[in-house]
Amino acid sequence: MNIIEYPEKKSWNSLTERPSLPQQDLSLLIENIFSRVEKEKDQAVLDLTKEFDGTTLASLRYPLEEVSLQDLALSVSLKKAIQVAKSNIESFHKEQKLPLEKIETAPGVFCWREERPIERVGLYIPGGSAPLFSTVLMLAIPAKAAGCQNIVLCSPPDKNGEIHPAILYAAKLCGIDALYSVGGAQAIAALTLGTETIPKVDKIFGPGNQYVTRAKQYAQQLGTAIDMPAGPSEVLVVAASDADPAFCAMDLLSQAEHGEDSQVVLLSDSRQILENTIGYIEKFLPELPRSATAKKALTCSRFILLNSLEECVEFSNRYAPEHLILNTSEAERLSSRITSAGSVFLGAYSPESAGDYASGTNHTLPTSGFARAYSGISVESFTKYITFQSLTFEGLSGLGPSVMRMAEAEGLEAHKRAVEIRLTPNTSSNGI
Repeated sequence: MNIIEYPEKKSWNSLTERPSLPQQDLSLLIENIFSRVEKEKDQAVLDLTKEFDGTTLASLRYPLEEVSLQDLALSVSLKKAIQVAKSNIESFHKEQKLPLEKIETAPGVFCWREERPIERVGLYIPGGSAPLFSTVLMLAIPAKAAGCQNIVLCSPPDKNGEIHPAILYAAKLCGIDALYSVGGAQAIAALTLGTETIPKVDKIFGPGNQYVTRAKQYAQQLGTAIDMPAGPSEVLVVAASDADPAFCAMDLLSQAEHGEDSQVVLLSDSRQILENTIGYIEKFLPELPRSATAKKALTCSRFILLNSLEECVEFSNRYAPEHLILNTSEAERLSSRITSAGSVFLGAYSPESAGDYASGTNHTLPTSGFARAYSGISVESFTKYITFQSLTFEGLSGLGPSVMRMAEAEGLEAHKRAVEIRLTPNTSSNGI
């Protein structure tokens, strides 16, 4: 872990690059998976699950209706923690529903838009060594708030074909309609194309590794909407000289333990902070159960010394991080300068972990620089908007001349006459 000192701005783009797999090989693999699922449906998904996960399944559908919240093998304290998180996430997301407003754009011309839920949504929940049961809350709660009628969930099974009990608990608590024991790119393919068991959905949500992310992008090419390209996790920390380097170290490690392809970045205008943070990382790393994973991720880390906190924010905007922590007493002042980030954590006592689990904000966020154009998940992500307009005769009379003149200029005569026939006496169909 070396410190990069005062890099010239012309080199910043290279410093914002994320670790990635060879893209050509990845694309061919994803296309092959989708082709197999399209042709063989359930059988392909079962075969791919055995091939990639080493699990032989008798059925893809998990009997969630038979699950009892009381009987699941979870501690009382964890169940309570999940319920606290659920309450906070619901409180934050239910306030995102916007009131209907009709706008009179001109006398007698009324325009508005109405919200409609997306009917069929598929939620992808990573499993494996770090089952993200918190992501069930982050996706199912806004989907329910939006009014989605059919919410299905896919999550990879363990070697025994079982789903982690915490995922089951969260899914049951949130009212998931159906649960399927499948993960990886084959799950995305099944939700995109549909099989005998897994329904085709209108939009797919959820984070994942590069295979899942590329599969979601391929699904979009086939006409199924996705939330965003949410791939390997990342955090960027801006630390001032007044930051606690131990806090910074643990924030970086909390992202590094997500996966080997995660990336962590530390920016500071203080060499001492950078050096001390690296020291604490080396101290804390061996203590972590997932130290091997975090150590691998740290090989792609960045520790960068810049001239000022303002320059740190400028670099951060170029990087467009999934998570941004401003660990400085000047966090509030600097926050107005942030233009691209998935979610921002202000001050020494706002660890990214709080947003990952229970503060109330959503943790499904754009990665790999997509925060320049994408937002994190919200209730709006599960809705579509339909615009409406209503014109009175007086309204059309006032607006009509402009419409007719513009239609005429574009050579669209029927457009012009559709207005004219309503405004000119004795030209209606009654005269035929």
